[in-house]
Amino acid sequence: MQNSVKGRRGYDRMVKVDSTDEELEYSFRISNTLHDNTNDPHQDATSPLSVDIHSSSTSPSSSTPWDKSLATSPIAKSPWSSHVEESSSSQEESYKYTGLMGSLVREEGHIYSLAATGDLLYTGSDSKNIRVWKNQKEYSGFKSNSGLVKAIIIAGEKIFTGHQDGKIRLWRVSSKNPSIHKRVGSLPTFKAVFKSSMNPSSFRRNRNVIWLKHFDAISSLSLNEDKTLLYSASWDRTIKVWRVSNSKCLESVNAHEDAVNSVVAGFDGLVFTGSADGTVKVWRRELQGKGTKHFFSQTLLKQECAVTALAVDSPSSFLYCGSSDGVVNFWEHANLLSHGGVLRGHKLAVLCLASSNNLIFSGSADTNICVWTRDAEGMHSCLSVLSGHTGPVKCLAVEDDKEEQVGGDRRWVVYSGSLDKSVKIWRVSANMAPIQTPQQKDQPPFVPTVQHFSKSSQN
Repeated sequence: MQNSVKGRRGYDRMVKVDSTDEELEYSFRISNTLHDNTNDPHQDATSPLSVDIHSSSTSPSSSTPWDKSLATSPIAKSPWSSHVEESSSSQEESYKYTGLMGSLVREEGHIYSLAATGDLLYTGSDSKNIRVWKNQKEYSGFKSNSGLVKAIIIAGEKIFTGHQDGKIRLWRVSSKNPSIHKRVGSLPTFKAVFKSSMNPSSFRRNRNVIWLKHFDAISSLSLNEDKTLLYSASWDRTIKVWRVSNSKCLESVNAHEDAVNSVVAGFDGLVFTGSADGTVKVWRRELQGKGTKHFFSQTLLKQECAVTALAVDSPSSFLYCGSSDGVVNFWEHANLLSHGGVLRGHKLAVLCLASSNNLIFSGSADTNICVWTRDAEGMHSCLSVLSGHTGPVKCLAVEDDKEEQVGGDRRWVVYSGSLDKSVKIWRVSANMAPIQTPQQKDQPPFVPTVQHFSKSSQN
């Protein structure tokens, strides 16, 4: 099969693509969909979906407010600048505020991954760099040798990064200097690869690749509830299970007929996968001796358009699924994973999902972030649409607002990474102002809607 843009029809469910392909920019695989951006004057010639909105005059690298500890970083000359707005309003007025708080802007490259823990934010991009932010100031950074950073996940003192080259790299914070991150290995380990290569049965059928390795891009990483197991999803159509303590690969599952775009470990030992083949599958984990085995349980969704993102709200046992048609489906575990309904808030593909407490956030190629809320009865509604990016929103991270909360109102800090080369910081309050929907000239507003399915209709 020729690996080229010309001659392919709807991406042809391909496993290999050129770095200039549109689905690489979106960073998920889609099938039976082909976009034409040739007439869009805002599209970059070499990167169909990238939008360069920050010139050197607005975000010079010399103005970056970086910490002195960056002197020990391998990437001390930072191309980032921080545009964090200081609120001049009173505490009584500001605690109700929902909207943009500031931006972290990069002069070149797209943001593909985010991870937040405590007061630290990790950002990954196509520059192969992982940068660390503290209080909206650049705190540290570390660089991988190769591979666009498509996923970041944190397990205690360990940081796992998934890359376009199919590798998972492991980093650890220095005990002497917390601003220094050292690479301590990769998954699978060199020892495991060497041992497995000596065994002919370890090689994939019709491929000169051992089963321990992903042979295409890592699309997603997820930890189980007690953070002892790491799940990796890949465009090679498999998911792999790793033991966090020793980086051992416990299992490889041939999960889908097309690229796996997302994996999330959920509740009650269940694991969910979403794919470019349009399906969402459920896998049941069982412990077997010192290892683990995953068995196919059921298919929750089967559709023509690609599944692009998954998110689980473990405390309430809800599963959310974003698709390339801009729709978010959801299921409730309490109702035997019955299809609960559909959230429609985007004009273009949903690229990322995040949840915290009773809030769900969906980021889209339409450049917006929808904020959804769920009440005690499981009914959903759209609280707000966050608008500010000028490129597709590729990744989201949510943290509780650490500032003092007034009047019992709970607040969240939301980080969004985009192909417009920026990370934006939002404050979201449960006491929100009425929804404001984005509009364009000569076009009616696009109003988010929710469709709930009655329990009786599931039977």
